[in-house]
Amino acid sequence: MEDKQLAFKIKQNPYAILILFIVIILFIGNAALAVFLGILFSLVVKPKKTFLSIKIGTLPLQAGIVFLGTTISLPYAWSVGSDYFSWIAAFVIFTFFLGLFLGKILNVHHRIAFLLSAGAAICGGTAIAAVAPIIKAKPQEVLLSITIVFLLNAIAIVIFPILGSFLNMSNYQFGAWSALAIHDTSSVIGTALLYSDESAQVAATLKLGRTLWIIPLLLLSSWFFKGEEKNINFPKFIIFFLIAILANTFFDFSNNFSIILKNISQNLLLLGLFCIGTQSNINDLKFLNQRPALLAVGLWLVVIPLSYIITLI
Repeated sequence: MEDKQLAFKIKQNPYAILILFIVIILFIGNAALAVFLGILFSLVVKPKKTFLSIKIGTLPLQAGIVFLGTTISLPYAWSVGSDYFSWIAAFVIFTFFLGLFLGKILNVHHRIAFLLSAGAAICGGTAIAAVAPIIKAKPQEVLLSITIVFLLNAIAIVIFPILGSFLNMSNYQFGAWSALAIHDTSSVIGTALLYSDESAQVAATLKLGRTLWIIPLLLLSSWFFKGEEKNINFPKFIIFFLIAILANTFFDFSNNFSIILKNISQNLLLLGLFCIGTQSNINDLKFLNQRPALLAVGLWLVVIPLSYIITLI
């Protein structure tokens, strides 16, 4: 009887639970948690297709990407990572297309392979969230990709400082290695901080240069998947993203204002991932298997030594 009363109360107050979950997500700030809570919300509340989080779809994700552009300045971006600029370019391109190639070999669905390759090559969950609306990835595909990347990031935070000490890497080398080999920006900086403050500074600087590749990624994604539908429209948020970068370049936003814009971007991305979770159906996860995880791990096992070699050059 009590269970039925609880279920009735939940169905009567879905927006109260929605607000509670969003507060938790924004407070903790974890991408995987955002998706998981979205799924939990879907399972418990069972929202209708007209529910707010389902109705707005990927709009928060797109808005978050636009705000991300306001934190990037063209001159600053160009000057960042001059020592590794050509290596970062080669690394990103090689990693991305290697991921797609491995996906073909392992017979991983092309959208999942694309998401995992983008996450491994550029910036983890941010890249996955950015390309998801363009390639029309399903919620469960985004969930799978985010989960795998999150687990690899968690492993990196533990083992990378140990490996760095074992290999007797300098602070500069470890920062560069973290920036290239680890997926998400937060995990990159967190791992580097465990090694030294200097490593964190190097990692943050070079990771920005790597993150900038999200621009050609979005353009490539739009072109690569244009055959999925007839008369597909170029995603307007990409144009606004580029405009945002130009705005930051010409207006030279202050550091304090840039921090505010970055926080807005991160919160919108988290909100967007939560909305994706609420659109999921647990029954849709039945088609997933271990192949995507094998793809991600195999790709990472190539990336780790490759990025280490680059830091020694």
